Amino acid sequence: MGPRGILTFIEVSSPPTATSPATVASPPPAEARPGRRRRLPAIRIAFLEKAGLGVLALAALVGFVVYPTYPNYDSYYSLLWGRELVDLDPLSFQAYRAPTEHPLAIAFGALLTPLGDGADRVMVACAVISFLVLVAGIYALGKTAFTPLVGCVAAALLVSRFDFPFLAARGYIDIPYLAVVIWAAVIELRAPRRHPVLVLSLLAAAGLMRPEAWLLAGVYWLWIVLRGDVTWRQRTIYAALAAIGPLVWVAVDFAVTGNPLYSLTGTQDLAEELGRNKGGAAVPAALYTFLVKLAKFPVVVAGAFGLALAIALTPRRALMPLALFTIGAGTFALVGFAGLSVIDRYLLVPSLCVMVFAAVFIAGWTMLEPGNGWRRAWMAGAAAIVIFGIVFTATRVSLVQLRNELQFRGDSHTALERVLHDPAVTRGLRCGPVYVPNHKLIPDVRWILDRPKSGVLARSNVRSERNPAPPPSRGVVLLVHDRPALFKQAWVTPADETADNYPPAGYARAATSRYYAAYVNC
Repeated sequence: MGPRGILTFIEVSSPPTATSPATVASPPPAEARPGRRRRLPAIRIAFLEKAGLGVLALAALVGFVVYPTYPNYDSYYSLLWGRELVDLDPLSFQAYRAPTEHPLAIAFGALLTPLGDGADRVMVACAVISFLVLVAGIYALGKTAFTPLVGCVAAALLVSRFDFPFLAARGYIDIPYLAVVIWAAVIELRAPRRHPVLVLSLLAAAGLMRPEAWLLAGVYWLWIVLRGDVTWRQRTIYAALAAIGPLVWVAVDFAVTGNPLYSLTGTQDLAEELGRNKGGAAVPAALYTFLVKLAKFPVVVAGAFGLALAIALTPRRALMPLALFTIGAGTFALVGFAGLSVIDRYLLVPSLCVMVFAAVFIAGWTMLEPGNGWRRAWMAGAAAIVIFGIVFTATRVSLVQLRNELQFRGDSHTALERVLHDPAVTRGLRCGPVYVPNHKLIPDVRWILDRPKSGVLARSNVRSERNPAPPPSRGVVLLVHDRPALFKQAWVTPADETADNYPPAGYARAATSRYYAAYVNC
């Protein structure tokens, strides 16, 4: 492709570098362009950016009000641990099948504790806001690395991959984690090596939410210190910032459990118990399967072609999303080889990068000058790809199913509160603990009733090799009914599909709601 084959990038905050292998056409002299005309494209882009974000924010607000959802299992535990921290109670990290702790999430839970029962909805609201920040970050990443239209397509792909907004609707910590990581990448991409303290601070915050950010911080530290003009004092400061995540994590584990590696060993044990440790041999197949699940097959294919085009046209600009993908995939492989849970959420960062490269495949023609024959052919192919993507999505995505999932998250929480606050159940709570079928409902029940670890027990824990719980004798037994709740909350592993969801002898039914029934024995 000739030296005039690449269009000047509109994004002024990331001008083409002189060392870029792909020659970028220079803009005409400023005096040759009227001031109003020169500023008009930037004005239009800024207006469209604000309008798009405003529409998305309005849609998020409507969804938050119409479909009230509540935190997921891990996030409820963060709220519980935050409340225990505020009350100066021992943090229940070692509760039955408790998730891995996340220090920043616990601190956030403590910050929300004064809000009382409404803290859970505030946590979800913050996750939804984080999703908006993430969408803006993906747009900025695509725009800065390539062109505004590439960023717009990447953001549209993210919004239309319903797994991501659903994570926000359930208050998953993954969404704020992704937002912080992506914006750290944008800041570095816009001004390479100029804001190391800010970037490392963001990665330190990310490292207090998910340990995958530790590797990102370490690689970025190497990238910074390899520069010749960095003093030893600066290297030490940067190293301290990069080490905040693992050091704080280890310190919290040691302070609470006496084992500085408790998060690692506890996660390994739980992964083995729940059958999630697939081993290193399962990593390649899981990598492909989970990427397809998160980004969808056409986007993964488009991402592969987009990566090839990005490397061919502007290899330096492709480095940031490519580095994020490589480090994210490498971290996923390390997780598998370490015997930890191999789940799709560990590939969220690589899946975002796939969307960016897919956006290059669809909208990368904006990097070519108008009138270029390759540009016209690329535009036509991109139009066909968009039509195919719309048809593919329309024939495979069920909006009814998505609505039902959101509806269930709100309705089940309401039903659980109704049965637990029934007067007959309240009287039964004085006689003993609440027994639930397995670990799934423990944090919800503990949060609603403000009970300690010993106040809500899992009947499946009777078979546990570590700290088994006694079978129900007195107190309240909570049962799950109705098909959606049964599959999500009563049956977790084959061992759980036993008599754990049947009323034990001596218990009488005291209250029922749509998804739950409470039996009492005093």
